[in-house]
Amino acid sequence: MVLYTSPFPNSFLSVLHSFSWGLIFPCYWLADRLVASFVPTTYEKRQRADDPCYFHALCIIITTPIYLALLVASLPFALIGFLLWSPLQSARRPYIYSRLEDKNHANGATLLTEWKAAGNGKSFCFGSANVCLLPDSLARFNNVFNTQARAKEIGRRIRNGASRPQIKIYIDSPTNTSISAASFSSLVSPQGGDNTNRTVNAGIKRTTSMEYKGDNSGSNNSEDSREDKAGAGEPNEGEENTCIVRINGEDNGHMSDTETDTVNGQAHASGPAEPSLEGDAEISKTPNHKQKEGDSGSLDSYSASRESLVKVRVGDGTVDQSTVNNKLLYKASIMKKTSVRKKKHTDETFDHEISAFFPANLDFLCLQEVFDKRAAEKLKEQLHHYFEYIVYDVGVYSCHGCCSFKFVNSGLLFASRYPVMDAAYHCYPNGRGTDSLASKGALFLKVQVGSTPQDQRIVGYISCTHLQAIAGDTTVRCEQLDMLQDWLSEFRKSTSSSSTANPEELVAFDVICGDLNFDNCSSEDKLEQQHSLFTHYKDPCRIGPGEDKPWAIGTLLDPEGLYDEEVCTPDNLQKVLESEEGRKGYLVYPTSKNHSSSQKGRKASLKGNGRRIDYMLYTEEGLYLEWKVEVEEFSFITQLAGLTDHLPVAMRLMVSTGEDDP
Repeated sequence: MVLYTSPFPNSFLSVLHSFSWGLIFPCYWLADRLVASFVPTTYEKRQRADDPCYFHALCIIITTPIYLALLVASLPFALIGFLLWSPLQSARRPYIYSRLEDKNHANGATLLTEWKAAGNGKSFCFGSANVCLLPDSLARFNNVFNTQARAKEIGRRIRNGASRPQIKIYIDSPTNTSISAASFSSLVSPQGGDNTNRTVNAGIKRTTSMEYKGDNSGSNNSEDSREDKAGAGEPNEGEENTCIVRINGEDNGHMSDTETDTVNGQAHASGPAEPSLEGDAEISKTPNHKQKEGDSGSLDSYSASRESLVKVRVGDGTVDQSTVNNKLLYKASIMKKTSVRKKKHTDETFDHEISAFFPANLDFLCLQEVFDKRAAEKLKEQLHHYFEYIVYDVGVYSCHGCCSFKFVNSGLLFASRYPVMDAAYHCYPNGRGTDSLASKGALFLKVQVGSTPQDQRIVGYISCTHLQAIAGDTTVRCEQLDMLQDWLSEFRKSTSSSSTANPEELVAFDVICGDLNFDNCSSEDKLEQQHSLFTHYKDPCRIGPGEDKPWAIGTLLDPEGLYDEEVCTPDNLQKVLESEEGRKGYLVYPTSKNHSSSQKGRKASLKGNGRRIDYMLYTEEGLYLEWKVEVEEFSFITQLAGLTDHLPVAMRLMVSTGEDDP
């Protein structure tokens, strides 16, 4: 299948489309600004209340007539542009495939060779997030604003979090039962050289953050220092760039000189961050991009967390001077044992956490609500610093391909470190209400993740979708889930080049990600909860229809509290969500006839831990029979605090081949 690298089949149509959109854009922008001036966010309301010199009413009185006059003047040009733009959509392709042109940072082909060196298996990390990148006037109804600046900051935070190497910290403290494990998102500085697992013993007090200094000299996505892991501790096959630090409760939380020397120069990893990326950091007028002390959401910050108790430096050995000049201060978030993560869940087979960072070595990313095209371009530019392959501007416009007129695309965006082999998009034809104005649908992708010694391709399937959002439309969502399964089955059949007798491809995983707009605890969502999709695909957070696992939390934030000081930074939001009372104040809970819709300050007994409408599903059906797929880690992520009203989720799957099993 040919991947579409441009929206139109020839340059003439592309130029004509650009011309038509140029006529429409002034009218579109003026209308957007006019509506936005009358829809303030809670942050803007607080600013006006605190500043007596803020003459917002006067500004509206002055600017509204100007906007209206210019809007009326631009309407004739917009009408002409629309008459050109609308028929062109019949020739438009359903997505744009972008591949990183910089060969220095391209490493997709290198990643394919890792499967052969992985031994008995390899892990893959998937992420999903609803980023609410609508036109600014519409985004304000979700209490977020400044879409263009948010898009750039969202991309910056995602690739900063994902480009960190992976470190696991195991805590053994007989006198402190408040800590059970460390965040898998913890940081260790990128460093060249040997890339073996290290186990470092050190005494440590209770802490939630760690400072880390290290060089930042490597180019992003470099694979030069990747090697097979071997060494002390408990190495786990399939984990890349992992530094294992073992912490005990002795020595009263102080590291000895010997232990410090052990740490120095031994926590090597090859997930370097790009030195030039943070130099262009800009100061935004929105609160979403202010980096406060202890804010781990953006790794640009040179300040330490208030609770940082341990400082570890890497690289005391011989280092090039240019490396020293590029040193950055990193922080590692250590996960406390909370009401969400209690040791009583001993029957759980995988790790789970609330993390202030996107997982290290994130392989695949599925985003929803990337509706604004300019914001999509900014987001793509940032993500390309880490992801080599991106599929964006997914969907159809006008009346082409769907039953009703579509003003915006599907909002889906997919990013991958591994090469994309095939892609297909389908639009849900049964959208209702305001959802019918967007070409919501499903994006199906086939990626190559490796090859066997016999040169058989190892592939994986990923589906990204966004279902009907309007409450009560359970029948519509169930129909869309039916179509999702049918389309996925057709996509797998049409893209498979294997036969049972002579398999040319081995399927390693099949994952579905997206905002399904229903949760597993609401009584109004019973039909969706019992859908056949969940008999074929597994939800790591789910016990059964109507019941989630005790550690699972909601992914829909209460929009009214987005800018509260308690949750406006990733660290703060992480701490709040670790407590039951905090979740009651800042998460939207399953709807109930007995409770009002207001979330703030509610102390009543509520079912579950919030509305979990963002899903990561996987299946064991249709995979290579001799392989086994298991969840290795599941995370709820707070790194986009203040930038969206959803919590991103991430899942790490371990594909075990069993070749080295006794």
